[in-house]
Amino acid sequence: MTTHFKAWRVRLPAVIAVLAALALPVPAPAATPPDTLVIAKNIDDIISLDPAEVYEYSGGELVNNIYDRLFTYEPGDFTKLVGDVVESWEIADDGRAFTFRIRPGLTFHSGRPVTAGDAAFSLQRVVQLGKTPAFILTQFGWTKDNVAERVTAKDPQTLSIEIDKSYAPSFVLTALSAAVASVVDREEVLAHQVDGDLGSAWLKNHSAGSGAYRLVNWKPNESVTLEANPQFHRGAAPLKRVVLRHVPEAASQLLLLQKGDTDIARDLTPDQVKSAGTDAALALASSPKTNIQYLGLNQSVAALANPKVRQAIRWAIDYQGIAAHLLKGQFIVHQAFWGRGSGGSLDDTPFHLDIAKAKALLAEAGYPNGFALSLDTASSSPDTEIAQSLQSTFAQAGITLTLVPSEKKQLFTKYRARQHEAVLVPWSPDYLDIHSTADFFTRNADDSDTAAAKNAAWRNHWLIPELTRETDATLLESDPASRAARYLELQRKVQADSPYVVLFQQIEQVALRRDVKGFVLGPSWDTPVYWQASK
Repeated sequence: MTTHFKAWRVRLPAVIAVLAALALPVPAPAATPPDTLVIAKNIDDIISLDPAEVYEYSGGELVNNIYDRLFTYEPGDFTKLVGDVVESWEIADDGRAFTFRIRPGLTFHSGRPVTAGDAAFSLQRVVQLGKTPAFILTQFGWTKDNVAERVTAKDPQTLSIEIDKSYAPSFVLTALSAAVASVVDREEVLAHQVDGDLGSAWLKNHSAGSGAYRLVNWKPNESVTLEANPQFHRGAAPLKRVVLRHVPEAASQLLLLQKGDTDIARDLTPDQVKSAGTDAALALASSPKTNIQYLGLNQSVAALANPKVRQAIRWAIDYQGIAAHLLKGQFIVHQAFWGRGSGGSLDDTPFHLDIAKAKALLAEAGYPNGFALSLDTASSSPDTEIAQSLQSTFAQAGITLTLVPSEKKQLFTKYRARQHEAVLVPWSPDYLDIHSTADFFTRNADDSDTAAAKNAAWRNHWLIPELTRETDATLLESDPASRAARYLELQRKVQADSPYVVLFQQIEQVALRRDVKGFVLGPSWDTPVYWQASK
């Protein structure tokens, strides 16, 4: 594709000469409208744009730009949590009651003022609907029966919430920066209520927010169009419109970008990113995501229950080689469960490929001749390439690895049923508090099939009552420095010995036209920011 484009440029002088001779105008290069940001992206994952329901990547980032949340992160520093709809707050001495003052002067896209009543309704609505992301709020002890009593508006500017335990205040505030803490226009939503659905059907493809942009339309598998809100409390966005074009093929995204038909390409392969980097009209941007890739080792497999075998596996992986030659900048080596970029991550990477050490550890574990192991993995890139590298280096250490590729839906069904031996899977936190990930990896006091929490520890039959107690205690630690230190210690323990071998952290790479400035990718699925972009 790039070679053909370059060849066309070489022939351009001759073409111009012919056109001039025929007195025909020379067509100008394609360009997007100067007041519009056009993004090429695969957006077939959008199911709903209702903040109480959205749980997909594309929908999450759109919600982040359509709605204001109670709290948010500074676009230039995702370690800095700040009030968004909330201007100030107070916390009771027992840590179980929070009082929030609503920022004055905020207005919804409808022109109505944003009130504490709207904020209370928004939180209550999430719990009442009980959609997938509702657990972010129900973990505070809120239920359909009690949420109206525990989340209340004392007056138009004062929101009050009560929670069931004295959790770390930073944890509570961070949870209120998730998409489910978006504030919706109560009057607008209820005007479109059907059969008591709290406006859910209508909000799937309409908006009722106060954010930087309002939703103009969503045409499934075609496009999403947003229009700037001139009353946005941080100032009107420089660009009047943002259009997400559904372009599922990465090669098509790059071609459209090179032609000037789009401003940003979001889903390029490493080779396409490299190609874009050689085009003088384009620039590259990257951002570490909190997403990680890890191996899960089922402790019901006798060999994997041996700590020396788990250590041997850690030394039988070519982390640097995979990152450099297969992942090519779209992942970096990272060996702890919390990704860098939003504060509190353990960034030490003590393990590297050492076949001799791996063999010695296997011999000490009673497996001098190695053993056989199956690895479930997604049948798509880059998982297949990672798995093939693991198969090669494991064989050098003496472990015969049989690859079992499948579609992601089948892969996760098998993993959740604990039917794997080893599995290669990703993890992405639901919101930017480290507890959202620690809760997944370091809690399992009930390994029965009927356990309530079926997280990674449960899926890998890792029964850890003591570590569970430590995790629960850390969640209640009110001192931020002490809490951060305790989470670092949890990461060290998991890194040193656990049924998880964390391999890589994702780096999101995009290509954009050189005149595009200020587009913020953010560290997680629902943090990209459009309203600072200009061109």
